[in-house]
Amino acid sequence: MKSKFFTAKNIAYFAVLLALVVVLQTCGGFFQIGGVSLSFVLVPIVLGGILLGWIAGALLGFTFGFIVLMYGVAGAEPFTAALLADAPFMTVLICLVKGTAAGIVPALLYRLIARKNTFAAALVAAISAPIMNTGLFIVGCLIISGTIKTVASVGTMSEVVYFLFIGCAGTNFLIEFAINVVCAPAIHRIVLVAEKYYVKRKKSSAATNETESEAPMSAIEASKTEQKL
Repeated sequence: MKSKFFTAKNIAYFAVLLALVVVLQTCGGFFQIGGVSLSFVLVPIVLGGILLGWIAGALLGFTFGFIVLMYGVAGAEPFTAALLADAPFMTVLICLVKGTAAGIVPALLYRLIARKNTFAAALVAAISAPIMNTGLFIVGCLIISGTIKTVASVGTMSEVVYFLFIGCAGTNFLIEFAINVVCAPAIHRIVLVAEKYYVKRKKSSAATNETESEAPMSAIEASKTEQKL
């Protein structure tokens, strides 16, 4: 965005999106179909990057990664907790980097493509977020493949790859991808329409007030003209 970040509107947007990231990540287990969790947390992260710029996207993504990390510290996420016990530095790095990148990259891609087509830009941004989140997670886990072998009780590198792509990503990634691609561009379009309507109403209201303020002046001028005659 060309405007400065620290405006009342931007801060209000950011506060709402930050609250959504916290709620959706901490209460994500409540959104399920069968045994599969529905993750909506990337949607507000993408929207933050699109609407407010890459700094907001980075902060929202970092918050997401930090919550994932804290769940691991608390033992609420057994897999993350096991990684922390065996490779704490890399686990912290993976959680924070993947979340932050899921906010920065969509924002930058949107800014690049939006010059030609805003809908295509929003779609590409929505696509990139789950790819960055899951992709960097898998890359990070491959770096600590020895830890993954211990945690997942697998013996060969091919088994590690299978475990990460099918066991960890798999269906969860596809659902996260689908939710993000559908929801983020749609909500972005709604926000744009709402903003245009608000600006139009504001201009209309300003024009009405200006007309009303000019009317008494016209009456006064007419009275003065009559007195001169």
